[in-house]
Amino acid sequence: MFFLASKIFWMVANPLSLATILALATVLLVLSGWRRLAATAGGLGFLILAISGWTTAGALMLHPLEERFQRPATLPERIDGIVVLGGGFEGGINRVRGGYELNASGDRFVEAAALALRYPEAKVLVSGGTGALMLAGEGDGETAPRLLMALGVDRSRLLIDNEARNTQENAIFSKRLADPQPGETWLLVTSAFHMPRSVGLFRKAEFPVVPWPADYRTSGAERPGLAQDNAFDSMQNTALAIREWIGLAAYRLTGRIDVLLPAPDEQDRPVKP
Repeated sequence: MFFLASKIFWMVANPLSLATILALATVLLVLSGWRRLAATAGGLGFLILAISGWTTAGALMLHPLEERFQRPATLPERIDGIVVLGGGFEGGINRVRGGYELNASGDRFVEAAALALRYPEAKVLVSGGTGALMLAGEGDGETAPRLLMALGVDRSRLLIDNEARNTQENAIFSKRLADPQPGETWLLVTSAFHMPRSVGLFRKAEFPVVPWPADYRTSGAERPGLAQDNAFDSMQNTALAIREWIGLAAYRLTGRIDVLLPAPDEQDRPVKP
């Protein structure tokens, strides 16, 4: 139920959908003679698009998420396993063409492959099923082996979870599949903006991991003002940030994570300005 509700909510709540709904409302209100309300709806829709696409609002909301966890300066000589979360492939294309086309989050799998070659004894656990409600596609757990093997990772090292539909299931199913033992070191690879929620859920699942963020969407140097990127990327950053913050709040309110913004020392602390 939580999975379904979250998908439906985001279909409506993302900035582009909201702006479209407001545009349709504007037309209907004009036709109904409610011109003042129509002007308000149209103005709100334009404001959403302007802030999302033409300002640095999205990047600024991503900063505290991307900066929360840093890659460790040093790692132990032995890494027992690498967990990489799905979300990096174009599932609809790969389902038809049988390749391994990457999307904007594909850096997760590039980084996982590099780590796998760096630590040839480590297991590589890929967690990612099909989380779409309407668009049919191949889950990342099905696609990833083709890419990783093409990049030189032996199939015998791979552990595949192709059932997880969201991050909570990523954590639970990964713990079950990896069966981590005391003293083992497992790396967690996912997008930097997604790392706080992921770490919180892996802690809740009692699966200790070392965060290894990838797929950064900002330089960290953006300041309030007009967008320093194209409008499409700026709008995508805004949507990602809003979705992630809403996800953190929803997971905290439902007890799926213990603090709103998990920190490296497992203590809640103020976000850096």
